[in-house]
Amino acid sequence: MEWQFIVAMVVIIPVILLPVAFVWYLNLSGIYAAVREARMKRAAEKRLATEKVTG
Repeated sequence: MEWQFIVAMVVIIPVILLPVAFVWYLNLSGIYAAVREARMKRAAEKRLATEKVTG
């Protein structure tokens, strides 16, 4: 391989991968937030159910 090709690859690969990694980060953080919210809702419902039974 010629050195120009290697330099072009070194420059182009991060340009392509950075937006991909950013989109993956946004997707994973959104999934994490949705799961955390669902757990909090489930815990609140369980807490209300136990208060009604004992109260």
